Amino acid sequence: MRVIRVETSAATILLTEAPEPKVRDRQTGEIAKDATSGEALMTIGAVYIEDGESSLIKVTVPESGISEGLTLGAPVSLPGLVARPWETVFNGQQRHGIAFRAAAVTPATFPARAEASA
Repeated sequence: MRVIRVETSAATILLTEAPEPKVRDRQTGEIAKDATSGEALMTIGAVYIEDGESSLIKVTVPESGISEGLTLGAPVSLPGLVARPWETVFNGQQRHGIAFRAAAVTPATFPARAEASA
C-alpha cells in the first residue's frame, strides 16, 4: 500500500487528545502492536493547521515515541509523519479514509510570526 510523507515544516500542529493505547479489538480490549517491532501503539488527536485551513487528525505513534511534557492545546512536532489511504468493507458498506502515523510526538513551539510592515 502506498505511504505518503507529510511535510510539516509550514504547519502548526496542536495536541487535542492525550495519548492513549490504540485498541486493536474493541471486544477483547487487545492493544494494537507494531507489526515489525511488536511495540504497543498509541493514538493522539491533533489539529493540523496550514495556509489558513485546519483538519482534525488521529495519529498512531509507537509507545516509545511519546515524549514527556505534552500539554493539551500546545504545539507538537510529529517527526516522520506519513499518511496511508485505506478502504474496507464493514457491515456490507465500503468505508475509506486516511490513516496517519508518526515516529514520535514531541513538544514544539509556535512558529515565529512575520512582522507586519507599517
